[in-house]
Amino acid sequence: MTDRMLQPAPFTVIGAEAVRRALAARPDHLVTLVRDTYLAHDAGLTVNPDSYFLRFPDRPGDRIIALPAAIAGDDPVSGIKWIASFPGNLARGVDRASAVLVLNDAETGYPFACLESSIISAARTAASAVLGAELLHGPEKRARQVAVIGTGPIARAITDMLFATGWQAGELVAHDLDLARATAFADAIGLRRRIPTRATADIAAAISQADLVIFATTAGRPHVLDAGLFAHAPTVLHISLRDLGPEVILSAWNLVDDVDHALKADTSLHLVEKARGDRGFVAGTIADAVRGRIMPDRSRPRIFSPFGMGILDLALGLDVWKTVTDQGGGVVVPDFFPRTATLGL
Repeated sequence: MTDRMLQPAPFTVIGAEAVRRALAARPDHLVTLVRDTYLAHDAGLTVNPDSYFLRFPDRPGDRIIALPAAIAGDDPVSGIKWIASFPGNLARGVDRASAVLVLNDAETGYPFACLESSIISAARTAASAVLGAELLHGPEKRARQVAVIGTGPIARAITDMLFATGWQAGELVAHDLDLARATAFADAIGLRRRIPTRATADIAAAISQADLVIFATTAGRPHVLDAGLFAHAPTVLHISLRDLGPEVILSAWNLVDDVDHALKADTSLHLVEKARGDRGFVAGTIADAVRGRIMPDRSRPRIFSPFGMGILDLALGLDVWKTVTDQGGGVVVPDFFPRTATLGL
C-alpha cells in the first residue's frame, strides 16, 4: 500500500450497507481470515494493546472503548476501532452499540479509510465463535440442539454465520431475560433456516439439553453457577465472557483467543485466576488448537472465551476496504488532509 501514500491518499468513508454487502458475500472467507489473523498473532506479527475504556461517572452503564492494533506481514496495516456501548439506546429504538474503524497506512501512519464498524465488530465476533465451534465441537458441523443465551445483535450474527458456513441443527432454543425478544429471535431463525425453534424462560433447561451453547448476553457478573448443567460435556461459546461461575469454568476445558487479554476486566476467567492465583485451568489459545499443540478434552465441557481482539477488526476492515474500493464504492474525500508540510501556523 505504501506506493499510493507518496502523498496522502484520498480518504475513503465506507458506510453500513457497503460493509454489510462485502461481509455477507463470503462467510467461509471470514472464518479463514480470522483463523489466519490468530496465527499471525501467534507468530508475533501483530501488536494488540489492551483496550482503553472511556467511562462516565454519572452513567456507569455507558462506555466507549478504543481498540488500537497493527498487523505486519505482506499487507501491513494499523488502525483503531472506537466502539460505544450505551444500553439505554434500546429504549430509544436504536442499537446499543455503534462504532467506527479507522485504517492507517503502515509506513506513513496516514489514515486512508473510515468504516462503519458495528457490523465489522459483529462479523469478526461471529467468525471467531464459528472457528471456536469448529475446533471444539468436531468437523461434522452439526448440533443436536443449539441453545442461544441472550438474543441481541451478536447472537444473530453468530447464528447467521454458523448456518451460512454449513452448520446444521436439529433444534434451536433461545433464552433471554425478555421472553418476547427470545421468541422473536427464535421465530426469525426458524423462518430463515427452516429448522425447529422455540423460546424458553428456563435457562437451566436450555443449557442442560443442548450440545452447543452460545452465550451472547450483556451480563456484568456470573449468573450461571451450577456446573451440573454442563455435565453432558457440551461445546460452549462464552462470547459475553462474564456469564459462568467459577465451578463451571473449573469443570471445563478452557480455550481463549489470547491468555493475557481473556484474563482481565473481571471476566469469568479473570475471577477464577484472582481466586486461585494461577492460570493452570486454561488449556491454551485458539492458535494452539489450530496448530495441533493442544487437543480438546471431549469428556468435559469445552468452553471458548474470546475477549475480542482489535487485530480481527483490522483484518476484516482491510478486507472490506479492498472489496468495496475495488468495485468503485465508498465516498472519497480527496482534500481531507493538507497537501503541504507547512500549515501556515
